[in-house]
Amino acid sequence: MNPALRRGLTGLLLGVSITALAGCGTLFHPERKGQVAGRIDPVVAVANGVGLLFFIVPGVVAYAVDFSNGTIYLPDSRDAAGVDTLELGEDMDVATLERVLSEKTGRPVKLDNERVRVEEVESLDEALALVRMAGIDDEERLATM
Repeated sequence: MNPALRRGLTGLLLGVSITALAGCGTLFHPERKGQVAGRIDPVVAVANGVGLLFFIVPGVVAYAVDFSNGTIYLPDSRDAAGVDTLELGEDMDVATLERVLSEKTGRPVKLDNERVRVEEVESLDEALALVRMAGIDDEERLATM
């Protein structure tokens, strides 16, 4: 066998094995870590399955890593962060705001929760800048505007 071809095949096999051993979902979507259930991402499942084609162990390890990290699951769209505008009147109190937000989200909202951040902004651009600084990806939202 040609040494260059052999080296290329060895590199390809090594790359596929390392990717499979690390868990494809863990490499492709590290932001999904910690999910406990949901719909399985077919792209990650197929990529892990490629490891099964080369050897059984890398594929099984890739599935085990992705299931244990939760990176094989698609993100739940109900939990996805987003930006929505809501005009508030001068007479809006906290209880009314909580009720309005609960109606919009379909879930109970308590503004004294440590995970909730309430900011008064002058414009949607300022709100999106705050979201970007918080590390939330609003690229999809901007594409629909």
